[in-house]
This record gives sequence, C-alpha cells and structure tokens, in this order.
Amino acid sequence: MIKANWTSKLRTFSSYLLGGNVLSLFLAASIGIAQAAHHADDSKVVEYINGIIWTGTSGQNYQASIMVTEGNKISYVGNQRPAKLVADTVVDLKGGFVIPGLIDNHVHFIEGGAGLAAVQLRDAKTKKEFISRIAVQAKSLSAGQWVLYGNWDHESWGGELPEKEWIDEQTGDTPVFVMRIDGHMGFVNSAALKLAGITRDSKQPAGGEIVFNEDGEPTGVLKDTALDPILAVLPSPTDEELLKAVDAAQRHALSLGLTQVHVMTASANESDAYRPFVLADQKGLLRLRTIVYTPIQQWQDVLADKSNKGSIYNYSSDLLRWGGFKGLTDGALGSTTAWFYDPYLDAPDKTGFPLIDQKDLEIMLSDSDATSVDVAIHAIGDRAIDAVIEAMQNVAGDNIANKRYRIEHFQHPSKAAIEALAAHKIVASMQPYHAIDDGRWAEKRIGAERILTTYAFKTILDDGGILSFGSDWPVAPLAPLKGIYAAVTRQTIDGANPDGWMPQEKISVDQALRAYTASNAYAVNEDSIGGTLESGKRADFVVLDQDLRTMPAEDIADATVRMTVLNGVVEYQASK
Repeated sequence: MIKANWTSKLRTFSSYLLGGNVLSLFLAASIGIAQAAHHADDSKVVEYINGIIWTGTSGQNYQASIMVTEGNKISYVGNQRPAKLVADTVVDLKGGFVIPGLIDNHVHFIEGGAGLAAVQLRDAKTKKEFISRIAVQAKSLSAGQWVLYGNWDHESWGGELPEKEWIDEQTGDTPVFVMRIDGHMGFVNSAALKLAGITRDSKQPAGGEIVFNEDGEPTGVLKDTALDPILAVLPSPTDEELLKAVDAAQRHALSLGLTQVHVMTASANESDAYRPFVLADQKGLLRLRTIVYTPIQQWQDVLADKSNKGSIYNYSSDLLRWGGFKGLTDGALGSTTAWFYDPYLDAPDKTGFPLIDQKDLEIMLSDSDATSVDVAIHAIGDRAIDAVIEAMQNVAGDNIANKRYRIEHFQHPSKAAIEALAAHKIVASMQPYHAIDDGRWAEKRIGAERILTTYAFKTILDDGGILSFGSDWPVAPLAPLKGIYAAVTRQTIDGANPDGWMPQEKISVDQALRAYTASNAYAVNEDSIGGTLESGKRADFVVLDQDLRTMPAEDIADATVRMTVLNGVVEYQASK
C-alpha cells in the first residue's frame, strides 16, 4: 500500500540501512554465487521420491509421490516410477510436503530489503517502547543520517497518534522519518520538519493531510501527499546500495519458499523504478523471478519510451520482466485515507479521498489497454473499488474478462462489487495477513455493516471470483505461510478472536495454496508455464517439513521451509 511517486525517495532508506565498507566484496561474491546458481544444466535429470506432492491441479494428478525434473522443467509427476527413467540424481524427500513455488502478488521489494536493517517498530506495543527504539537508532547514526522506515502502528498502543515532542529531545538534530505500516502515513521529528519547510503556515495539500495540534503546530504526522516535502529532501542511494537491498530482499524471500514476486514500485522518475532490477539481472545477481509494475501516472512517458527498441521496458530475461502499470485510487483504512461513501465512525468528518481523477484513470487505462499493457489498480474503500470497476468496464466493455485486470487489496467492497469482480473475471489481488492485523480495530472504524464484506475471501471464491494472495511486504510480513495461516484461521494477531475474525470468510488450505500459486500465475498470464506442478512447466517448487492440510491450522505459520527450488536448482536449503 505504499503511495505512488515515493519510491525514488523511499529507496534512499537503503543508503543508510545497507551501506558498508565491504560492499564491493559482498557484490563480487554474490555475483559469483548467482551466476553459478540459476543457470541449470538443461540435460540433468533429478528424480524426487517419497514426497507428498501437492500439484495444485485437479483430478487424478492432484497428489503424487514422485516428481522428475530435467534441467529447468518438470518432466514427470505421478505415483509410478517411469520404466525407462535414468536419473543423474535421486533425492529422497522423506515425506516432505512439496508444493509449487510460492508467488507473492504484491511487494515493495527495495523498501523491504532496506528495511531488514532498519529500526523495527512494528511490534512496539507501548508509547515508551516506540520512543526508546527511535532514540537508540538515532544515537547509532553518523551526522547527516536519518532514522528511517520503522513500520509503526499506533493501534498497538491504544490508537494515539505520535507527536514530535515524544522524540525531539532524544533525537536532536538527527532527522526522523518513520512510516506507519500501511505506507500512507508517516511520522517525523522537528529536525525533519525544518528541513522540509513544513510549519504552522503550511497549507493542506490536495490528496493528503498535515496533522496540526490544538495550537496550530504540525504534530509530525503526515498523510499521503503531505509527505512529499519530506521525500524531496532525502538524498538518493547509489546503485551498489540498491543492489544490496535487492539481494537482501531476495535471500529473505527464497528462505520463505517464494520463487516469484510481483513488485509494485512508485518512482517519480519514469525510468528509475525498473532500472535497479535490470541492473541486478545484468550483473547476475537476480535469483528470484521478478515481475515489476511501475506507476500508471507515467503511462505516457513509458509507452512512448517502450516504442523504442532499446527501451529499458523492453528488457526481459528468464527471471525478470516489466509487468505493466500499477495505479492508486485511495489510501488505507489505518490512516483513514481509504475512500468510502460513508464517513468513518471514529472520524465522522472524513470519508477518505481519491488519489486520481476518474476521467484520468479511464484515459490511463484506455491507453494501456490499446497497447496490451497489464494494469493493477490499488483500491481499498468501497467507493474507490466501485470507481475502479466502473473505469475498467467503461474502457474494456464486453472484452473485460479477457484483460486479467487486477484490483490490488480489494479490502472493503460491497457485495455488488464482489459479484461484479467475479462476473468480469477481475483478479482480487489480496494480502491475507492484513485481515488478522486490521481485524483488531477495523470495526470501530467502519462499523458492523460494512465489515460484513471485509477481506471476503470465501465469498469471492463462492461467487466464482479469482482470488490471488501476497503480502504487501514490508507493510506486512513477507512470509507466505503466515498468509496461509491468516486466510485459514483468521485469528487476529492480538489473540482476541480464537475462532476467527469474521469466521464465515475462512477458506481451506487448498484454496489458500492456489491463491499463492496458480491464481498468481494466472494474474500475470503465466498459468501455461507455472503455478502448478505438471509436466512441461517450470521446475519451481518448495519442500516443507509438514503437510499444511493435515497439521493443526493454528500451527501453519510455524511450518519449516526445507528447500526452495527454482529452475531445477536449489536456491535455498535449511540448515540441518
């Protein structure tokens, strides 16, 4: 849920969080490892035996015990060993649970990689703990560096928004800019406000909010476009620092069983968002399938550039390609910027606001549509969701079902919107961990009636909709097993809903697995080559220590990834 036009500055987190004197040596070592790792021997035959293989398909091949790969493709899946099989290697899975490579439909990869070394505020449960962690980080920095990132949540300490006075004395001249977990609200100290020129005389920006106290002074809380002056004064990272962020992120992803990510970027520079990934791939650093979406606001520049043969947007490889455009129509529930028809119950003067004009959205969609470019549009509130569906209908007409349009998040739709989504075969690109996070406080914000269709996983599937899953990392944890746990149990992270929050929307493990595999492959037009374990498809798969379908649902998040295989090559193996 990170806001458009921010990534060129949000990426600067890496220049503070991922620097180091041994960077050149690190990169050289990583390049050597990566080049050796993801170039599979096309003729090598590997036989995997004694596994519980969940293929992700239906019918007779739903489950198998033997799988054979040849180079980077699967050549056999079944229960009887092929009679004339001659394997170069035989791997005994020892009862491991094998599933297709997991796919995350929505990540902010640069920010996530940089944030691995940042101040950690997500689990700060009290005001005192929040202040203390920022103070400790500030004291560890050199002159001119910023305290960045954080991922705080004021609901964890009762809902009180932070104020700059909480941290000014402890941080002094060290600028602080830490984001709320939804990516639509940030908190800064006085040093940062001064650098950005934000004062009591600053005007409220369109599409954002500067929060002022009773005395008319900015509190340090800034929402959506109000963050732009802060972003404008952040220095930019080097290419090496960006590469290190990508590498840290992909190592983390592979350890969690992910073999592909759909990266949602938000760069102010139309050629900047995709470039770090191209650079990583060209240097042999990329070890994870990566599909990158860039901001739809740049559609004119990108489409004009793409018409040139040498355009960066025409660059692709086995592991990397430009996926299309990502747009934003509103903010987030936590920061009361998601766009609803009716006011928030706990903020009756607010309904959220649109971040893009409806006519502009339709023009952008139309031009993207005319050039066969895929689009993924963020919409969280009911009014925003309706606006996106209407725009898609107006642009694509009777052909809408063939477009594989995506609505990112799709958190608070009406029942009519869910039915329209299914009828038009629009992909609900959702992130289940948000449900067990927001479920702690969502009802106080939008009430008992609107909550009935919140994170409506089962209703979407029952209506024939296409449900795909991911994380929105670093807004939520990257771990897909935590996402599956969230979708299956809906137990909120505060422990207050042991039977599940809105339990009627729980889904099965099989349904959650398909949302992380086959549906995500469908969403990016790769269902013919990936997403399931079938002969002829990519040899991308994960081995877990337990069968997620038979273990206690409440323990799913704690299952262990034994091995992650991409292109037939082991890219991650757990320590014994």
